[in-house]
Amino acid sequence: MSSQSYDVIVIGGGAVGENVADRTAQGGLRTVVVENDLVGGECSYWACMPSKALLRSGAALAAARRVPGAAEAVTGTIDVRAALNQRDSITSHWKDDGQAKWLESAGIALVRGHARLTAVREVTVTGDDGTVTVLTATHAVVVSTGSAAVLPDIDGLKDVEPWTSRDATSAKQIPPRLAVIGGGVVAAEMAAAYASLGSSVTVIARSALLGGQEPFAGELVTAALRENGVTVLVGPSTTKAHRDTDGTVILSLDDGTMVASDTVLVAIGRLPRTHDLGLDTVGLDADDRLAVDDTLLVQGDSPALAGDWLYATGDVNHRALLTHQGKYQARAAGDAIVARAAGSVVDDAPWGAHVATADHAAVPQVTFTDPEVASVGLTAAAAVKAGFRIRILDYDLGNLGGAAVLAVGYVGKARAVVDLDREVILGATFVGQDVAELLHSATVAIVGEVPINRLWHAVPSYPTLSEVWLRLLEAYGRPGFTDEAR
Repeated sequence: MSSQSYDVIVIGGGAVGENVADRTAQGGLRTVVVENDLVGGECSYWACMPSKALLRSGAALAAARRVPGAAEAVTGTIDVRAALNQRDSITSHWKDDGQAKWLESAGIALVRGHARLTAVREVTVTGDDGTVTVLTATHAVVVSTGSAAVLPDIDGLKDVEPWTSRDATSAKQIPPRLAVIGGGVVAAEMAAAYASLGSSVTVIARSALLGGQEPFAGELVTAALRENGVTVLVGPSTTKAHRDTDGTVILSLDDGTMVASDTVLVAIGRLPRTHDLGLDTVGLDADDRLAVDDTLLVQGDSPALAGDWLYATGDVNHRALLTHQGKYQARAAGDAIVARAAGSVVDDAPWGAHVATADHAAVPQVTFTDPEVASVGLTAAAAVKAGFRIRILDYDLGNLGGAAVLAVGYVGKARAVVDLDREVILGATFVGQDVAELLHSATVAIVGEVPINRLWHAVPSYPTLSEVWLRLLEAYGRPGFTDEAR
């Protein structure tokens, strides 16, 4: 057994942990990352990057077929092997040499193995070869262990060896038939990807797809999936699974339906990876998310948490299960750690330098189906529930000149949710081809609380999809109009 001392210990070497470590190292603190799998984490190898690579071929082909001239040039189908090879390239063939070298170049130490908290500011790491290293932190320990897929307690499900998102994004072969249990982002994206790659896909969702979004988002995505040959079953639940002697998986649904497939993907949600981290040694629940304040300090009544030393960033705190939000938290936490270590003032007021304020009501997200769904801030329902007096602005994106150039028969919709008392935008949702690039302008407007009357002077270029901003403003009315006139 060996012992090492650092200023900061980061448990988890994914994108979030890397960003924490980068900020603390840049702040002059000796930092070590502990990782039990691949440096770069879920996003690099099993989530964001490979899933988007799997989706890209189908989206590009569909886009070309919507443009006269290009459509006539499309004479074949997707080369599945080439698409999978591109995915493999993007994931660096599941090797983390490059990511490990980046840590070294940034002056960040790396210890490989399973980490457990064993005392205040102490982490014990057990390597695959059984070696034990005890790490102590002068200032902070940061838990950035992410989340794992949930497997429901369905009779026989484990026996049919279901896929989780990791399996779906790293598969070497495309199954002829794929059943997807779930209706969220992962379910919708993987249904779209595998359908484009040749699978016969069935989605089984207890409620409407993309339920946390504006209702029209799920409706348009469901319609597009069905148009592309996906069977979408909304309402029933899976009650039993078994594999026949010929290898076929049969799913029994509570409405009497039987779904046959070769492979089953379960995509019903994620749980924080807090099990076996030794959280109980500092008075925390070993199997629950880590509650944090806006500087990402772990909260709790345990005396062991005194001294502002334990932080949790990313999925493990369950605030916003998105890589970019986790990295945003990481920057805030890393800078807060540096400030506290130096005895400097921590700017923990809303929108301050050391907080993750955007987690509460300004979270941007893109679902990379075809059509894409890009949203930020509050939905209309969430805004009403929060007590805002709102106005909903809707616009058919197909009426834009930019949409007409982009695709024949463009289908899409935009919505802005306006706070009538302050006359600022609370939320925005765009559904359609290539709408992801509209999202950051909406995010800036919401985070900056840009007044509607000032947005009139942000002139969108023509002919682009960004012209939707003008159309939404026109729906609201020129400055000086009364609510009645509008």
